[in-house]
Amino acid sequence: MVRNEKRVIKYFKALLSMFLVAACLQVQAQQQYTVNAKKPGAPIQPTMYGIFFEDINFGADGGLYAEMVQNRSFEFPQQLMGWNAFGDVAIEQKDPAFPRNPHYARLSYSGHREKHTGLENHGFFGMGLKKGMKYNFTVWARTAGSDSAKIRVELISHKNDVLCKQRVSIKGGAWEKYAATLESPVTDAKGFMRIFLEGKNAADIDHVSIFPEDSWKGLLRADLVNDLKNLHPGIFRFPGGCIVEGTELATRYQWKNSVGDAENRPLNENRWNYTFAHRLFPNYYQTYGLGFYEFFLLSEEIGAAPLPILSVGLSCQYQNSDDDPQAHVAVDDLQPYIDDALDLIEFANGDVSTRWGSLRASMGHAEPFNLEYIGIGNEQWGPMYPVRLEKFVAAIRARYPKIKIVGSAGPAPYDWDIKQFSYGWEQMRRLKVDLVDEHFYCNQDWFLENAMRYDHYDRKGPKVFAGEYACHVKEHAADFPTAKNVFDAALCEAALMTGFERNADVVYMATYAPLFAHVEGWQWRPDLIWMDNLTTVRTPNYYVQQMYACNSGTHVLKVEGEQKPLFVSAVYDKPTDGYIVKVVNTTDQPQEVTVTFKGVKKLRQGTVTSLHADRMDAANTIEHPDAVVPVTQAAEADGNVLRATVPAKTFSLYRF
Repeated sequence: MVRNEKRVIKYFKALLSMFLVAACLQVQAQQQYTVNAKKPGAPIQPTMYGIFFEDINFGADGGLYAEMVQNRSFEFPQQLMGWNAFGDVAIEQKDPAFPRNPHYARLSYSGHREKHTGLENHGFFGMGLKKGMKYNFTVWARTAGSDSAKIRVELISHKNDVLCKQRVSIKGGAWEKYAATLESPVTDAKGFMRIFLEGKNAADIDHVSIFPEDSWKGLLRADLVNDLKNLHPGIFRFPGGCIVEGTELATRYQWKNSVGDAENRPLNENRWNYTFAHRLFPNYYQTYGLGFYEFFLLSEEIGAAPLPILSVGLSCQYQNSDDDPQAHVAVDDLQPYIDDALDLIEFANGDVSTRWGSLRASMGHAEPFNLEYIGIGNEQWGPMYPVRLEKFVAAIRARYPKIKIVGSAGPAPYDWDIKQFSYGWEQMRRLKVDLVDEHFYCNQDWFLENAMRYDHYDRKGPKVFAGEYACHVKEHAADFPTAKNVFDAALCEAALMTGFERNADVVYMATYAPLFAHVEGWQWRPDLIWMDNLTTVRTPNYYVQQMYACNSGTHVLKVEGEQKPLFVSAVYDKPTDGYIVKVVNTTDQPQEVTVTFKGVKKLRQGTVTSLHADRMDAANTIEHPDAVVPVTQAAEADGNVLRATVPAKTFSLYRF
């Protein structure tokens, strides 16, 4: 009996010990935070969350720009690249239609009634045709040695079946624009176009073009524009990126070549066409059909402030040595580059009586674009950069003192070589630029370790522009930059962005990069939005950006409580008199959270939107575009206290 009593006592002691351990663990798992709801802090800039466009991964031609014909003006270095010719086809340049695009194709009689002359074009990885969609075909043409000529244009299926066709009659020897409409009876992701010469009379053709009828303003892919609008970005940075610099000065992006009539915008080599030998695309060029005017129009459409970036006179420093005089403009020879910056501001904001304001008006936009920001240089580093930037700053401040200038802190967010990052910031402070562009393509550990990065930044001086960032998961580090858009990366980005938000007095804008990638034409990943010729895919990273941008609030609210293992930020939204709390749980366990809203008696019923995946390598694809999407449910508070369980590996956003 005594022995049994001892066993019972021992059992209850063990049981009590288990309860105490469990209780202790429960307390440890309860993360407690206090939000000072009645004392809003720093204002959150409307530019806080935005997008960055660069023509990489076929982001422009073959992507956002809805043109379906590749090498439409026969200006690629190999003039028939992108075309298959049959019969008697020659490339000519005598008396061209467009001086800056002088080449055109002459279609002549094949010599036999059973033989044909013509061209076919497969576009960019095929032409995506949709059933019932109308396609607007245009061509500049003239007869060659006769009064009239005829061509026939056809849309062809991937099985080589003729889907639809139209004839175009060409009259006279003067260049004229001709048009036809073709309607596809089927959906085919790999269709293409074929043009025949009909009869014996020769014809010259140039700027051969096909746009889907539903393209935005006849220019851009409607589905991609819709994806951008649904992000609700506050800032739109363009046109890059490394293409601003070019591999050499001659191939840098020159904005003046990207405005005016699209037919006369000269071709430019794309910085990314043969940079990566393992993802080689020698047919990757820039027609400038998507140029600065179109970028400004798109900024208006999506409600984002435009942020153009211009060359500082340095070619890509990764690809060129500092002492190469052919790669970089001498400091004393910078005036044409400075003039480009001043003229761009005039193009965007100038009165119609000015030279460049008049050009903008002639293109269809008499009102100014209200440009407020300009960036000079991209990822530049070392002494070569500030000595050149200084001249731009002086000229812009003198003529346009209200324009905010963005400078660069280099390609990495730390001192990677001779303290380049620290040196960059030191020089940007000296030059008194308004914002400093920081870039970080780093792994998960870096993103989580740097979520408090801006807690310790100097509150005086230039503000931060996180101009390019994306989490590159460690598993793919050996193949950088080929990391995939997996949920793990998106979750770590959400954690870092709580640091942007808590420090809105320092961080004024941030843009994920890159923006677009074609599933068959990518060179760099991860990317925010993927596409093929028919559809688009919003990645988990896209939804993180959307959740932040659509719930940015107007003022920071101070959050008291440990930032690890959770990452937390809170904001007040003045228009709705609402409170928004973002909680990122990167751990493997659910976390109990208690958030007390100090200064509020009772919170109204709210919502919780959560982004979660059971697998960290989960991703959205063309086949499964909705594998990882946000889910919104009702949420209730107990008076002024929110008690919630944040599931493992989840980004939860509470809004009251």
